Amino acid sequence: MIHPRRQRLAPAFTLSFALALSLLAGAPSEAAPRPSARLLEVQARVIDLQNQAASAAEGAQEAKVRLVQLNQTLAGVQEKAAKQRNELEVIRKSLGSIALEQYKSSGLGQSLQLLFSADPKAYLASAGDLDSLTRRRSVELRRYESATQKLRQTTLLVSDKAKLVRATQQKLEAQARAANAKLAEAERLLKSLKASERKALLAAQRRAEANDLASSRAAAKSLKNTSGRAGVAIRYALAQIGDRYVFGAAGMRTWDCSGLTMRAFAAAGVSLPHSSRAQFQYGKKIPRSQLRPGDLVFFKRPISHVGIYIGNGKMIHAPRPGSRVKVAPINQMRYVGAVRL
Repeated sequence: MIHPRRQRLAPAFTLSFALALSLLAGAPSEAAPRPSARLLEVQARVIDLQNQAASAAEGAQEAKVRLVQLNQTLAGVQEKAAKQRNELEVIRKSLGSIALEQYKSSGLGQSLQLLFSADPKAYLASAGDLDSLTRRRSVELRRYESATQKLRQTTLLVSDKAKLVRATQQKLEAQARAANAKLAEAERLLKSLKASERKALLAAQRRAEANDLASSRAAAKSLKNTSGRAGVAIRYALAQIGDRYVFGAAGMRTWDCSGLTMRAFAAAGVSLPHSSRAQFQYGKKIPRSQLRPGDLVFFKRPISHVGIYIGNGKMIHAPRPGSRVKVAPINQMRYVGAVRL
């Protein structure tokens, strides 16, 4: 079985995120000037790069989920091939045994055996046995041919699945590299700023995050209770407001988007994979006009973000590196669809 190399992607993203924060926090946090229009453009670019990193990271998560499935399938096919090889060997031995018996029964040839036989009746009985051996050999040959063909097909299937495993492993690694590259670009952009500019951006970021978290907690308090597992999932996710985004994280204090939704619905007894794209394949597809609290809402093409709808056009989600779990409008990014679990 081909095993994926153990991925240590989350620490890499955590490190990048920490570095970005250190670059922003290069000056004391006391009163800082508001950022200029140029700095606001830099901030917008950094956020865009962080969003792109989060999308690439979700692509890596989807590949990881797929890789686990493919490895399980490959293991099953390899096990089947091993059983078929054993069956083929049993038939091969059976054919060898039949050939040996047939040789012993017909070593002189049937006509000579009849000529020299002291007991013609005994000879005729042995001739009948020889016919029986011939029929058995014919049956075993057909079995051997069929078993060989099955093993050949299974071997080809093993090869195909192994290729898929390797391709998916490569995709995972490529997506992880892409995500890290986007964060590295954001870091370089921040590092190019003067200390005073970083100070201004940090102050602006803190104000924005503080406002977001305050409005998120206010929205959580004003929500009507939702019953059933949807309500359980919503309450679980709302309890994480203010927790940091970290790629590949699924609690208990850091999250990525699909990690948060996975854990929230696990609390409600629903098992989901750790991938927004994979989660879109679960449940019942719901038109946007029929959304109700507890539905999973999905964004971007290909799908690379997910949140939990809480009503009034809003969702609870883990947005991107550099941000925290919060309540936000669902129209802030490209909406793709929704599912109800």
